Amino acid sequence: MTAGPLSVAPEPVAGHGLLTGRKAVVTAAAGTGIGSATARRLLSEGADVVVSDWHERRLGETRSALAEEFPERTIGAVVCDVQSTEQVDALITGAVAELGRVDILVNNAGLGGETPVVDMDDAQWDRVLDITLNGTFRCTRAALRYFREAGHGGVIVNNASVLGWRAQYGQAHYAAAKAGVMALTRCSAVEAAELGVRINAVSPSIARHAFLDKTSSSELLDRLSEREAFGRAAEPWEVAATIAMLASDYTSYLTGEVVSVSSQRA
Repeated sequence: MTAGPLSVAPEPVAGHGLLTGRKAVVTAAAGTGIGSATARRLLSEGADVVVSDWHERRLGETRSALAEEFPERTIGAVVCDVQSTEQVDALITGAVAELGRVDILVNNAGLGGETPVVDMDDAQWDRVLDITLNGTFRCTRAALRYFREAGHGGVIVNNASVLGWRAQYGQAHYAAAKAGVMALTRCSAVEAAELGVRINAVSPSIARHAFLDKTSSSELLDRLSEREAFGRAAEPWEVAATIAMLASDYTSYLTGEVVSVSSQRA
C-alpha cells in the first residue's frame, strides 16, 4: 500500500466513561499484546478489572503496572490456564469474589504458530485448537453459567482473527481455531440472548507488539503490515478500543457479530 494520512498510528484516545461501574475479566492479559491493552482500555473507561494469564510472573508485573497507572480502580489478578476447566471455573469464581460481580468477559487467550499441514503433527494441531477455540468455549461456558445464576445479564467479547476468513500459508491450525471462535460467537449469542447476554467478536488483521515481534519474523510482519488498507499494522490499543465499544451500551443491539479490525475479510 502507498503511504497515506492513515499510515501513522494516532495516539491513544482518552477514556469517555463508557464502562463506569462495570466489572470485567480479561484472559491472556499479561505482557504487551491485545489482552493487556484491553485491560488498560476497560480501566480507562471506568471499569474494575480482573486480569488473568497462565504466566504468573508476567501476570503479576502487568497487574502492578496497571495498578500504578489506575490507582483509583480495583484490579485483581488470577492465574488461569484456559486448557483447564477447573482453572477457568475458578477464574470466574475468583473474579466475582474480587469484584463483587462480573459484567464483562473478554476472551483473548489464543496460540498461533507457523507450520504447513503436511509437516504438522497432532500435538501442534491439538494445542492450538485447545487453547484458542476450546479455551474460548470453556470461558464462555463458565461465564454463561454465572450470568444465568446471577440474573443480571452481561457481555462477552471474543478475540477472533481475520485468518478466520483469510488463507495464509502455515496457519491452518490457527485459522481453523479462529473460524471456530467466530462460529462459537454466533451460535452462543443466539442461546445467550434469553439470559440477557450479548456475545460479539473482533477480528484483527494484524496488531504488532513486542511479544509478536519476538515470535514471528520481522520480514513476515512487515510484509503483512504493508498489505493492510492503511499500510501499517494496528496498534493493540486500537483493537482494544473496539473491544471496549462492543462491551459498552453503545452496541446494545449488536450480538452474534464479528467486527473486522481491519480490513477486508478475504
